[in-house]
Amino acid sequence: MIVFDLRCATGHVFEAWFGSSADYDDQRARNLVACPICGDAGVEKALMAPNVAAKGNRTGGAAPAEMKAALAALAAAQEKALEGSEWVGRSFADRARAMHDGEEAQATIHGQATPAEAKALVEDGVPVAPLPFPIIPPGARN
Repeated sequence: MIVFDLRCATGHVFEAWFGSSADYDDQRARNLVACPICGDAGVEKALMAPNVAAKGNRTGGAAPAEMKAALAALAAAQEKALEGSEWVGRSFADRARAMHDGEEAQATIHGQATPAEAKALVEDGVPVAPLPFPIIPPGARN
């Protein structure tokens, strides 16, 4: 995992975690990275202080093992929450809206939505929530 300080076009600065620098580039190219404050997808990496390891046995906060354990617990909680959920990919927004409008039977689903699609769903009262970690689509797993 890698954390980046990001800045939207309106100047909001926020942190975001990615599996790798290539994951950030891929998600940004597909407009999946947006400002959590204003929803702007015009996001760039912001200047950030380098994370330099402490010398010897000195640590500057949470030990790496503790951080790894916390991230593993969050990932396990997300995996448990998705048990019995159907991956619907890019059709997520349409399917969620159809269920909300009673045009489709209720089901637990997860997938991908653009920031604009997610914002529209929330504004229309469709119950959706972002996942803390990216999902690897079933057909894309190694």
